[in-house]
Amino acid sequence: MSVRNDRIRILLGTRKGTYVVEGDARRARWKVAPVAHEGSEVYHVVADPRHPGDLYAAANDSFWGPALHRSRDWGRTWKEIATPLMGLRKQRPSPMDGPPRKPRPLINLWHVEPGHPSEPDTIYLGADPHLLFRSQDLGSSWEPVESINEHPDHKNWSPGAGGACLHTIIVDPRDPKRIYLGLSAVGTFRSENGGSSWVPTNKGVLAPFQPDKHPVTGQCVHHVAIDAADPDTFYRQDHGGMYVSHDRMDRRTRIGRPLGDDFGFGVASPPSAPGRAYFVRLDGHARITGDGYFQVQEWNDARKKWRTLVRPHAFPGDFGVHREGIATDDRDPAGIYIGSTTGQLFVSPDAGRSWCQVPFAFPGIHSVSVANPPSR
Repeated sequence: MSVRNDRIRILLGTRKGTYVVEGDARRARWKVAPVAHEGSEVYHVVADPRHPGDLYAAANDSFWGPALHRSRDWGRTWKEIATPLMGLRKQRPSPMDGPPRKPRPLINLWHVEPGHPSEPDTIYLGADPHLLFRSQDLGSSWEPVESINEHPDHKNWSPGAGGACLHTIIVDPRDPKRIYLGLSAVGTFRSENGGSSWVPTNKGVLAPFQPDKHPVTGQCVHHVAIDAADPDTFYRQDHGGMYVSHDRMDRRTRIGRPLGDDFGFGVASPPSAPGRAYFVRLDGHARITGDGYFQVQEWNDARKKWRTLVRPHAFPGDFGVHREGIATDDRDPAGIYIGSTTGQLFVSPDAGRSWCQVPFAFPGIHSVSVANPPSR
């Protein structure tokens, strides 16, 4: 019989480095480890569940440039590993095809995604400008995924306010060849063949800033979460609202209208609460919570209803939350973790019934993820 290791680690990417926050079994007491990658803009930190103890951090330094780091001991020590130097376009082999296209320099690393459990050495990396890379040796080397990097419409893709970022990568837990991507301000795509080809999956999503309000691509997707109990269901936070899809992103239904301004950046869905998704609604202009206090909204997909989770004015202030700023753990009831752009880390250990704040002033938080403890 396996015995659960009850420690849980919250991984934070911040404006000034990487933090690992370790909690007890009750998720009530927290210990903050010393900062790593101090001074770097760390856009994403993630654990590799296939290799317990392995963490990856996508760090972007204004002087040294983007770099990928790995820890093999839960963040106690880190080592820089291979980073794609640039998203080069393939040179055309024949002079009849015209001159080679100009290379596109790698600007920022946005998202690291461990591959399917059946592919234990595969990792995906999303970057700016709208670039996708794959490693098949745990980050020792990288290959560009040309089907996205050289997509025929690539020249028409516009950046969002945060840049031309490829920020969401989801591998279907049932099929390693089914992969989903989110790019700002382009939209979402799905591949059924391991990334050899892609189809846009934005039907039903509003693009309020475009002349055509429902284009094939051109939506500014902010983040997407998969429902762990039903991998055909996805929750999407867009510039143009909150959405759900029940058919692998083929169609979207807008669910956020009852909230008024349903703008935001992050969304998460816990394994222990199928059909539930958590959003932080923001003012679409100011990019802050707007009500004068921290608040979280829960969507119940079965009942098609919203529920507010945080007691009004429990945490007064104006808070921003970035696209990777919401995460959940695999406990029952689920832990919910939300980091703000002003450095607060809010925690609910009981699926939103109660909330507390980790007593530490972090730099502005870009990303929150959970290293769920392994059984032993």
